[in-house]
Amino acid sequence: MSTSPPSPRKRRGSGRVTLSEVARHAGVGAITVSRFFNQPEQVSGELRERIQAAVTELGYVPNRVAGGLASARGRVVGMVIPNISGPIFAPTIQSFSDSLARHGYQLLLASSYFSEEQEESAVRAFLGWSPAALVVTSHFHSAGTEKLLAEADIPVVEISDYRPERAPTQVGFLHYEVGVSAARYLLDKGYRSIAFVQNSAAGDFSALERRDGYAATVQAAGLEPWVFVPSADKAPFEAGKQAMEALMNRNPRPDAIIFANDNLAAGGLLAGQRAGLRIPEDCAVVGFGDYPFAEMLLPSLTTIKPPSREIGEVAAMRLLETFGALPVEGEPMRLNLLDCQVIARESA
Repeated sequence: MSTSPPSPRKRRGSGRVTLSEVARHAGVGAITVSRFFNQPEQVSGELRERIQAAVTELGYVPNRVAGGLASARGRVVGMVIPNISGPIFAPTIQSFSDSLARHGYQLLLASSYFSEEQEESAVRAFLGWSPAALVVTSHFHSAGTEKLLAEADIPVVEISDYRPERAPTQVGFLHYEVGVSAARYLLDKGYRSIAFVQNSAAGDFSALERRDGYAATVQAAGLEPWVFVPSADKAPFEAGKQAMEALMNRNPRPDAIIFANDNLAAGGLLAGQRAGLRIPEDCAVVGFGDYPFAEMLLPSLTTIKPPSREIGEVAAMRLLETFGALPVEGEPMRLNLLDCQVIARESA
């Protein structure tokens, strides 16, 4: 007959297996189990396996709220993204989350869908949970959000943008320069009547910065900027279709179109093909984002590729340096400015 003590079970009342019970089950001290959750890099691989096995067998769930109250800081990082489902943000979210998880931090995610009001609400909610840090997108915020960020006693990072004069750490690129690069690419290929199609999502101010870079570049070449604004109620593919049809019905019509993102560009490209246009012979098409489908279109889509995955990795690195989980190396602000790349394909 076995004399080993029975495994602890979840009890009625509090109902929670305790950290001490996990420690006894794994044959380690409670401090080691605590370190497993809070500083996993300081626990040996063999001990991590034993503790993880005990956690799994017992169904232990750490009380992060209590831990946060005890330390005055949680081990979660809040991130507010304009569009969680957007292909341009998915690699950033994944690489950021993966980098944090390796050091015992977890990601809390919220979507604003380009609404300053929704962003402010998410920031306020996150701050109420005493996160270790907060990540927001771009430098376009409501006055209320700006006040919250300025008064937050935690590290704040702004991603997918680069405004080093701002107080939050910046990790990203210059949207204005994206517009410049797209316009220069088309000008260098001989196009002279170049239009720009804005995002149909109201509040995408970064796309307006790309528009401004495009406009300044074609003006410097002695040409007239040509901007089309889709209906705000149109989904991206439908907005791209609307833009292509409207622009191609004008006389004269553009010989090249820069779309604010690849979804718009795909909608425009497909609409052009349905109308019998030859792309790029009748009209070149350029997007932004290098979404997964861009190279699968026929013709494949020329686009500007942002450093989405690198943004997540570098943003996490800056925060982990602040937390003391990584040593500070190099010149952080210089390293935070990342490059976009023109991906030349068949559409332009």
